[in-house]
Amino acid sequence: MPEKFELQPSAEPSPNEQAAKERTRREFLQGTVALAGSLLAESMAPGSAGAQTTAMQSDIKRPNLVFFLGEGQRSNALSLAGNTILKTPNHDRIGSEGAVFRNAFCTNALCAPARATLLTGMYSRATGALSNQHLDVPLPADIPLFTDLLRQAGYEIAIVGKVHTHNGVEERNWNYYFGHNAPGNNYANPFFKEGRDGKVGPERQYEDVYPDDLATDRAIEWLKEDRGGKPFCLLVWFVAPHEPFFRARRHFDLYRNVEIPKPATFDDDLKGYPGKPACFAAAQNKIGTTPAHESTGSLEGMAKDYYAGLVAVDDNIGKVLTFLEAQNLLDETAIVQSSDHGFFLGEWRLFDKRLMHEPSIRVPMMIRYPKRIPPGVVREEQVLDIDVAPTILDLAGIAPPAHMEGKSILPLTRAADPDFRKEWYYEYFEWPNPEGVRPHRGIRTERFKLIHYVMEPEEFEMYNLAADPGETLNLYGDPAYKDQQKELWDRMVALQAQVPQRPRIGA
Repeated sequence: MPEKFELQPSAEPSPNEQAAKERTRREFLQGTVALAGSLLAESMAPGSAGAQTTAMQSDIKRPNLVFFLGEGQRSNALSLAGNTILKTPNHDRIGSEGAVFRNAFCTNALCAPARATLLTGMYSRATGALSNQHLDVPLPADIPLFTDLLRQAGYEIAIVGKVHTHNGVEERNWNYYFGHNAPGNNYANPFFKEGRDGKVGPERQYEDVYPDDLATDRAIEWLKEDRGGKPFCLLVWFVAPHEPFFRARRHFDLYRNVEIPKPATFDDDLKGYPGKPACFAAAQNKIGTTPAHESTGSLEGMAKDYYAGLVAVDDNIGKVLTFLEAQNLLDETAIVQSSDHGFFLGEWRLFDKRLMHEPSIRVPMMIRYPKRIPPGVVREEQVLDIDVAPTILDLAGIAPPAHMEGKSILPLTRAADPDFRKEWYYEYFEWPNPEGVRPHRGIRTERFKLIHYVMEPEEFEMYNLAADPGETLNLYGDPAYKDQQKELWDRMVALQAQVPQRPRIGA
């Protein structure tokens, strides 16, 4: 990203606004530096969240925790969500026996920054993990992962599968690590690093095994170990169906005679992308025209392979659920399922993610824990990826630390809260990138969305989501929406100012 790129509002802030913003940023930086020497130790000190957890659990057994993370799984890529092509019975079980959040979103639709957000409960802007670049540069050591806090509270922690986060994850003190830091993997002969108790060995290649099958088998082997009654937190993060969308051998015949419907906007390119900015039309994330992405040569082939990858994911979720059930641990374990971001499957002839449009930013979000969550809960509130870390800590009885910018969604499983979140801020930074998607920021409310492409020439999109959920009619500049446009702009700038900015990783 060019040094001059800052994603700042066009209008100059007032002196008072600038002073407040600088004070917030300074306090944040001072606070995170202090975290390095105090937060983890204090998590078990008297009066701290860790000590509160210890006191609480003298009467209440702490749940085990399993966090299944999809890779680019759209919110409707579930049979539970009404998908008529894809069958996901094991995903569906989590949702039908627990809570489903129908309006869940990521705040930066790109793998590495989204995963950093899930682990820290903080926006990309606040962690400095803005893009997929500089994966060899660690996440700041003074920002704890939620798993660090769980470990300090007496949990054993493990992560398996696709980690793909700025380094500083494999360097943390995992009881077990079996992961890879690449965006994809070799689907026939995958690469992984393995380690225990904070020591991770060199990368090794495994022959003739599907990567998610191998990672899941390692996860189950770890679950079989005797941990002396300690609760566990297991992260199972899948690589499928990441491009090149290779299938597990058992699924080669899936969807052979299935027709893939063409999205209503698929042919908008032939019409000149009506209402869309020039930078949207010029981006290279188009099915069938990107030589760097040979596996996206056709909608039919890409969609079927994408769905087949998710069937493999569902198989592996089923393996873990079956094991837990056989060990009488399933109802003692809180299960969380989500995804790092969504994915375009032909809307506007697009593939990939990055953009702030609904197929890209919407993710599944489900929690199963029958001791605290009744079955069949469905909620409409807007929940975000920054909420995952506080929610998992809440499930464990640990008060989320103040630096986390999300909030637990566990209270929503008991009662709806129409005031939970009315609006939220989105930001995408990576430039240049292989798809030519321009950096942008935006605001989404329950009804409207405003997108601002920040590089010159600045361009905009604005939608009334209540009347136009497919985002086909760009209202930006429409005199009838002048007041609404100004209000969205002002709120977007205010939301950005509320997120302290950390120097970006790799700068």
